[in-house]
Amino acid sequence: MNLSDYIINDIKPILITDKISDMQLLFNQLTYSHIPVKNEDNVYLGCLSETDVHCFTSNKIISECHHAIEGFFVRDNTLWLDVLEAFAQNSTNIMPVLDSRNTYLGYYELNDVINLFNETPFFSEAGAILIVEKGFNDYSFSEISQIVESNDGKLLGAFISKIENDVAQITLKIGNTSLNDVAQTFRRYSYNIISGHEEDNYIQSLKDRSEYLDKYLNI
Repeated sequence: MNLSDYIINDIKPILITDKISDMQLLFNQLTYSHIPVKNEDNVYLGCLSETDVHCFTSNKIISECHHAIEGFFVRDNTLWLDVLEAFAQNSTNIMPVLDSRNTYLGYYELNDVINLFNETPFFSEAGAILIVEKGFNDYSFSEISQIVESNDGKLLGAFISKIENDVAQITLKIGNTSLNDVAQTFRRYSYNIISGHEEDNYIQSLKDRSEYLDKYLNI
C-alpha cells in the first residue's frame, strides 16, 4: 500500500509569528488534536496541542509559547505500522509528514491509517481471534505458527497485545480450522488460553466435571 497517497494538505502550518488567538479560532473549527507550526522560512517546527493552546493567553504570540511545541513527525517513506505507532506514542490524530530534506509535505489523519489497518487480512479475512499467554522468555512465534499449522490452520496475523509481570499475551487471527483443536494444542505446549470462544470445549468440560463431582459428594 502506498501511504503517501493519503497525505493531506487542507490545513497549512501556522506561522510562529501568528497570535495564539489564531490557533484557538482554528481549533474551534476543527476536530484535530494538534496543528503544525512553521517559522518564517517555511521550516516545520512541530505541533501545538489544542489543550495547550486553550491554556495560553489569546493575545500572546506563538513564539512566546515555543516550549510547548511538540516536534513529532514521520517521513514520506515511513511504513504504515510505524506511522500508526507514532500516532499512539504522541496521542494525536494528525501526523505531519516530512521528506528526506525535512520539507513539510502535509499530514496523515489517524482515521485514514486505521482504515488501512482494517483492510489488512488480519481484519478483512474470515477467521477467529484467539488470545494466548506465556512467559515472555518462553514463547516464540515459530512455535505459535507451528501449533496453528499443525492443526491445518492458517495464521492470518499475530501481535503482542500485552506484557505484564514477564508474561506476554499474544493475539492471533486464525482461519481455516477448528479453534478447539488449536486451543487444546496450545495448552499442551503450556500456553494459557485467555480468550473464550464458542468452540473451546475445555472450560465447559471442566465445569461439567466439577458439577458432577459436587453432586456425587452430596449424595
